[in-house]
Amino acid sequence: MTKFTLAPLPWTDTALEPVISAKTLSFHYGKHHKAYVDTLNTLVPGTPYADMKLEEIVKASAGKDPKVFNNAGQVWNHDFYWRSLSPKSGKPSGKLAQAIERDFGGVDKLVAALADAGKTQFGSGWAWLTSAGGKLKVEKTANAESPMSKGVNCLLTVDVWEHAYYLDYQNARPKYLEEVLGKLLNWDYAAANLDKESQPVRSAV
Repeated sequence: MTKFTLAPLPWTDTALEPVISAKTLSFHYGKHHKAYVDTLNTLVPGTPYADMKLEEIVKASAGKDPKVFNNAGQVWNHDFYWRSLSPKSGKPSGKLAQAIERDFGGVDKLVAALADAGKTQFGSGWAWLTSAGGKLKVEKTANAESPMSKGVNCLLTVDVWEHAYYLDYQNARPKYLEEVLGKLLNWDYAAANLDKESQPVRSAV
């Protein structure tokens, strides 16, 4: 049986300050994310999910097994969210920059679209940058949902559950989005995810 573990953060717990505080991370990562991992490990033993990888569980349980899906989805979403952030944000380059210019008219317009998706997501959820056939799109999902569960390639995400920002920004979700989107997006991670989509499938022969 697969045993799921809380993946280590890709940076120190103070690396994202002052945008995201170590105190927020102690609750968001150390309690919320960990609880999803722990709960998932109690749900999968003795089920068809027992020997599946996390992404396979998310896809297999979507629309069929809400309790498993909610926990597996939140583990995957949070793993992806942490990697979507970097204290050294930089700017998009290469193929990613070209795709952003083509599909949004520039980085500023893409960031505005992500901010709008995050602000208009009613209740808890996520804002995503996705790609399909190389074409970029901004999407939003509720609760544990993700475009990945439907087979869509995700490049970046921003968490808009209240526990992602309430200790630092209280009810000012737009301010949280402005700070994260303007200062912490990991464009190298987005570029790597875009590259994966264009890699040819190798023959088993």
